[in-house]
Amino acid sequence: MYERKIIPNLNCGLDLIGEVLYGKWKIRLLWFIDQGYQRPSELQRKIPDASRRVLNIQLKELEDHGLITKKIYPVVPPKVEYSLTEFGETLIPVIAVLGNWGDEHQERLRSVILNRFNSES
Repeated sequence: MYERKIIPNLNCGLDLIGEVLYGKWKIRLLWFIDQGYQRPSELQRKIPDASRRVLNIQLKELEDHGLITKKIYPVVPPKVEYSLTEFGETLIPVIAVLGNWGDEHQERLRSVILNRFNSES
């Protein structure tokens, strides 16, 4: 697994939030866990484009940052569930605002993204 050798720049809130939420699926993982999808298989179904390995890495990072907790039940086969911590719950309103902004500007954003994608092809 990749290990960082350079200490990240943490001079302002945007640097900090970027460091904690950097990762393609982290915001969606937080949102879906808040919505009640707590098992790894449920999260995989909600985000089918992500590999199980990448989801596990990003879930571990969210856990390391204190945003989610992982509960392992002592049963066979093993059962794992994730839940938001109180700290993680404070991000949900922020994620909701970002989602609403994306919804309000979806046509423009989709056009910009697709134009960029098409110009690279």
